[in-house]
Amino acid sequence: MTESGQATASTTARREPRLGPRPLPLHLLAATNAWTSSWLASRLWKSESLPWSPQFAQRAAALVRESASLPADDLQRALEQEILERSEQLLAAIQVYRTHSYRRPPTSAPVVWSEGTTRLLDYGTGDPDAVPVLVVPSLINRSYILDLTPEGSLLRWLAGRGMAPLLVDWDAPGEVERRFSLTDYIAGRLEAALDHCLARFDRPVMVIGYCMGGLLALALALRRQRDVAGLALLASPWDFHTVKQQSVAAQSSLLAFGPWIDVLGELPVDAIQSLFAAIDPLDGTRKFLAFGRMDPDSDRARAFVALEDWLNDGVPLAGPVARECLGGWYGENSTARLAWRVAGRVVDPRTLSVPCLCLVPGQDRIVPPASAAAIAPLIPQIDLREPAIGHIGMVVSRRAPETIWGPLVAWLREADAGANR
Repeated sequence: MTESGQATASTTARREPRLGPRPLPLHLLAATNAWTSSWLASRLWKSESLPWSPQFAQRAAALVRESASLPADDLQRALEQEILERSEQLLAAIQVYRTHSYRRPPTSAPVVWSEGTTRLLDYGTGDPDAVPVLVVPSLINRSYILDLTPEGSLLRWLAGRGMAPLLVDWDAPGEVERRFSLTDYIAGRLEAALDHCLARFDRPVMVIGYCMGGLLALALALRRQRDVAGLALLASPWDFHTVKQQSVAAQSSLLAFGPWIDVLGELPVDAIQSLFAAIDPLDGTRKFLAFGRMDPDSDRARAFVALEDWLNDGVPLAGPVARECLGGWYGENSTARLAWRVAGRVVDPRTLSVPCLCLVPGQDRIVPPASAAAIAPLIPQIDLREPAIGHIGMVVSRRAPETIWGPLVAWLREADAGANR
């Protein structure tokens, strides 16, 4: 496609109506179930026959005392009115989001290498002395979370501080990629992208992996240790059984979505989104109710829309990769058991000979901190840090430059200097 053709396609894409929050039926069902259950429970709580979690017991007892003089019908009508108002507020907020004027402009970073649906985007400034950094994102989310807005772009921030970031942009699997395993992505596409970086800079490259991309980056670094100056893992899972509920949910989802994978050759976006929604089913409800109270023209509202657009702009996962992740990583905990193999070789962090920075956000609700930190004792040259920030916040929040980005740059410089003495 020509440059003008790319611009036209990007403009067309920006004008498409929003479909989020995805999957919308699941979010609406979660809200309806929660609010309806409150109405049903109200018939029991005044009789004190409703069991309460210990943290709510004292508050519940106080409410029972305060409402003792209220007629039961008044309480029911008040609850019904509250449920109706909240439902209307939620639907109105979703409509404001869907029609919001904000649209993310297409990236200006040039494509310097591509193969199939995989591209390498150059965020460097052309400084010949800049430190080359290969950035590896997750396969299931768009890579532009690392360049979400001009003021919230980790990649552009790195470029302005002596780094030459090159971002792997996986895109959605094409006809070829639907048959890919993790080996195809790592020993094939990632190694080819690394080869491009080596040919261009003629020196070992720093590698950053974010979330699932950290596991891909780790496997790459282990396979190409002479070509990697250092490895930074950002919120990257390792032990998938630290939270048993997540592993059970993943195995259940493989049973549920297995037929879809067989027919489509991939795990659809809405199926993936439903797995994230299961972590906290009412998170979507709470955040959209909060969004509905914002001024739509405020910076906060635009930041919400930008992030929500990214969350709803996921990509399918190739069928073999979905089975490997859900069944192998989550189900069998193949990573922590040192049973995960790429191109026949075990991914064993104990054999990593390059320095590694492991950033584990302490407020992460997507990758449990215990899961990410579990890899640290296995890596010989490890710098483990656990900042008080969230999974997505570490790459987009206002606190990220001070909490994450600054320490990351300092570490990259030091590791690069050590590798190139």
